[in-house]
Amino acid sequence: MSNKIQVAIVEDDAHIRSLISEYLNAQVDMTCSMQCHSVEHFFESYAPGCTVHVLIQDIGLPGLSGLEAIRKVKEILPDTEILMYSVFDDAERVFKAFCAGASGYLLKNTRLDHIRVAILDLHDGKAAMSPAIAKKVISYFAPQPSNQKLTSKEQQVVQLLTDGLSYKMIADRMQISMHTVQSHIKNIYRKLQVHSKAEVISKKLKGEI
Repeated sequence: MSNKIQVAIVEDDAHIRSLISEYLNAQVDMTCSMQCHSVEHFFESYAPGCTVHVLIQDIGLPGLSGLEAIRKVKEILPDTEILMYSVFDDAERVFKAFCAGASGYLLKNTRLDHIRVAILDLHDGKAAMSPAIAKKVISYFAPQPSNQKLTSKEQQVVQLLTDGLSYKMIADRMQISMHTVQSHIKNIYRKLQVHSKAEVISKKLKGEI
């Protein structure tokens, strides 16, 4: 039995798929035995019992998206390390990928030799991320205290939200436009470092505002 790292790739761009698979197959310590254009194609091609150590998977795929597929792949192949490979670097997609079970995240400007290093790292139980992605992860978990205080208008919006008023009702009560209300809400979220109305209300009820 081969001691090579068995790699599969799911990528709808035929040129990228071919480029990566040809490079990996030229390595002495790994081989790309499956090249698929969609998640559905991967499931159709996978033979039970086959070993896939690392799956390189795009996010923007036809049919089932790469993000949606992570949990499905892990159900069938729980020991397979999933390396997301994407043009998207927004925090929402990055954290959804890791929360779903991905072990690595590379941007599509990553050099081939760096992809190889990422595969080796994943196979050794380490995480693998492009520098820009790693920076987002670190920034997300780093404490970010804010000393910005809410203005009196923002405080009023918070109180009206807590009282159960809708954005339209707040606009009518404060005699301002919906656009101004939305602007206040955006500033409140930023200053309080929250992402939803429920979090704002929770902070208000706990006396944190």
